[in-house]
Amino acid sequence: MSQPSQRLHDRKHMLVVRRTRLDELVRRQGSLAQARFYIERLDADFGDYLAEHQHYQAALAQVHTSLQAMGRYQVIERDFLPNVVFGPDDLVIALGPDGLVANTLKYLQGQPLIGVNPEPARWDGLLLPFAPADLPVLLKDAARRPLRTQSVTMAEASLSDGQRLLAVNDLFIGAQSHVSAQYRIRHGEASERQSSSGVIVSTGLGASGWMRSVLTGARRIAGLPDAGESTPVGHAHWGDTALHFAVREPFPSRHTQVGLVMGRMDEGQTLCIESLMAEGGVIFSDGMEADRLHFGAGTRAHIQVAAQRGLLVV
Repeated sequence: MSQPSQRLHDRKHMLVVRRTRLDELVRRQGSLAQARFYIERLDADFGDYLAEHQHYQAALAQVHTSLQAMGRYQVIERDFLPNVVFGPDDLVIALGPDGLVANTLKYLQGQPLIGVNPEPARWDGLLLPFAPADLPVLLKDAARRPLRTQSVTMAEASLSDGQRLLAVNDLFIGAQSHVSAQYRIRHGEASERQSSSGVIVSTGLGASGWMRSVLTGARRIAGLPDAGESTPVGHAHWGDTALHFAVREPFPSRHTQVGLVMGRMDEGQTLCIESLMAEGGVIFSDGMEADRLHFGAGTRAHIQVAAQRGLLVV
């Protein structure tokens, strides 16, 4: 039987990358020249697209060099994450931005994840504590001993048909297009039928993202002061074992109510939502709409704190 130190030394490194805005444009437009023409015709700054791409490619080359020195490694495009099976001893590296870390973490089963910031001047880097230059020392440390990690609480949506989806930042439950979502929501003893733009369920990590945007807008509309530097749901932490939900633009009518528009679920508590939509109902997490659950009429979703935790290297 191999020793733990030997397994760590021989572990495979998995590098998760994303396409830049320029990559996406060239893909759609067919060539770099056509992409430039398209952007400049919109009177936008094509130079910014180029600069972002060049910074990302330079960071990627630096990360490749560090990984080559460590032996086995594999590069994974973000879009293919749902189809990848990670090994139990794999060490995973995500080359920013922050959203890529969240997209990656929910597909792991306890493997540590290193977030690398390709361009600190562009990306906030809340989940990207390392620069490409930090990797050589960090990877050598990982071959000798476990890295220091922070536990990240995730949300889980499980459907009555057996499907399951995890979220690192947030879950969206609603309609695929801009029509109103129709559903019945139950939290504790309260239950009502609603029509809205959908429900957001946020983790502690995601409380400063989409949830903050939703609730800050509501405060401004109501003429209330900003919440300051804290999130609208308080001083949330990555490891908080609680979720918060908010209903977006709830519509009151003779058949729909607006009394249950915000709440908190502690560990062990569940938010239940039953779809009343004949078609177009969806659930997706962390902004990845392509990897979604279909939420058709009669389907029940149970939202709760996930038993699984993410491990982010800090």
